[in-house]
Amino acid sequence: MSSGSTATFSSHTLQSIVGREYGADPVSWNKRDLLAYALGIGATPAEQQFVNELHPSFAAFPTFPVVLFLKGKDDSVTEFTNTINRTNAIKGLPYFDPSHLVHATQSIEILKPLPLVSGPGWLLKKRLISIRENKSGVILENEFVLVDPDETPYARLTTAMFNLTGKITGQRYTRSVVSLPEAKPIPRDRAPNWVVADRTYVHQALIYRLSGDYNPLHIDPNASSSGGGVILHGLSTLGFAARALIRTVGYGRPSSLQYLNVRFTAPVTPGDGLETSAWDVGSGPGGVIEVAFEVRNTRTGKVVIGGGHARFARWEQSKL
Repeated sequence: MSSGSTATFSSHTLQSIVGREYGADPVSWNKRDLLAYALGIGATPAEQQFVNELHPSFAAFPTFPVVLFLKGKDDSVTEFTNTINRTNAIKGLPYFDPSHLVHATQSIEILKPLPLVSGPGWLLKKRLISIRENKSGVILENEFVLVDPDETPYARLTTAMFNLTGKITGQRYTRSVVSLPEAKPIPRDRAPNWVVADRTYVHQALIYRLSGDYNPLHIDPNASSSGGGVILHGLSTLGFAARALIRTVGYGRPSSLQYLNVRFTAPVTPGDGLETSAWDVGSGPGGVIEVAFEVRNTRTGKVVIGGGHARFARWEQSKL
């Protein structure tokens, strides 16, 4: 069924689809993948723990699992459209054209630190958790749980994709089965507790795509229908924000990051500067630090990540 189909689906049909697991994809990684991801999110030689496999504390950057949906178990270049069609097909829903998909939100809950090499048997379990439709299009939100061969979960992720041209019911519709941790609003009446300035490289997208996202928008200046040129992967920008927060809120301790949720609000051009502003908004469950944050493009002045929400273990709660 094409993305422009006018066929409608009953609420009963959609209720049976939302909340249902629709597969589990094999995934794998090695030390080279961890190094490539760290460079793709802007890690520098000062961050030896992530860029030097010989460092005694070498580790996977905590948000690395976000790449596994597209990377899967592949060790080579993949064709983006085929990958999306293979990994995102949900029985009972219409086909959505990958060229009309926009990454809307992304969250990750870190449950356990990753091993440096996966080995065989790791899976990314997939479940559709939300459908929202309005006159602008359809937002599908999926949950992914990364599990080892013993079914032990290591990370729980959610991804919302905005389908600009698709329709399901043809009217306003919402159905969700999972509620994410509620984010506290940014307290605009006071200055942020932390501000971190950083800059992407002009070749940032060229590096990040080596982690498995080979969407032509990030390499071919003619791929965008708007003619806006190459844009940086939103997940690379997420990584820049995570690095900034770990460096400040987490006092440089990667294990302190427990949860991160972002909304992508504007594109970044490789070479742009990024400024992450974060506010301590109190304690969360178990005494964690609740953080509200946003990321601004210093060239355009636009907020590129809005409504950011993070949770960090306090010093005494996290392992050094």
